[in-house]
Amino acid sequence: MWYAADFLSEKVVNVMFISFFIIILVATDQILKYAVTTNLRYAEDVTIIPNLLDITYVENRGAAFGIFQNQRWFFIIFAALMIAFFIYLIKYKNLNDKMFLTAAALIISGGLGNLIDRLFLGYVVDYIKLSFFSPICNFADYCITAGTILLVIYVLFFSNTIKSEKKVSKSDE
Repeated sequence: MWYAADFLSEKVVNVMFISFFIIILVATDQILKYAVTTNLRYAEDVTIIPNLLDITYVENRGAAFGIFQNQRWFFIIFAALMIAFFIYLIKYKNLNDKMFLTAAALIISGGLGNLIDRLFLGYVVDYIKLSFFSPICNFADYCITAGTILLVIYVLFFSNTIKSEKKVSKSDE
């Protein structure tokens, strides 16, 4: 039996996986936002897990924690540049590490999900309200957060290790 991976380079397989992952995450984000906007009134609370999780529909015209209100075009340009930067890294740099690729896919997905809102609505739909974390966020925000945490871990603990291993293997030759 043959597998597509036998005929495709690792980079192509990684790009296909990342693309699929991004599509799933952006679709999830947009479906959740659609469900919130069609089923809740603005600022309406629905308790999912008492004393832990509520769904509250709000329209965020700023960034995290409500900062930089009404700076729509700044956020559109910033998100587009960050997405382009990560696509550039994936396409033109030899970064095939699964942790980096997962972090990049999460950040791109979150950026795209919120970019879609800003372009078509003029604001970002937020709805996840945790009892221990005051800002109301959305699925895309958590994708960006998880991706950023993974990226920091990758940069701090793994990127130099990978470079060192490549240098050691070249010096052994």
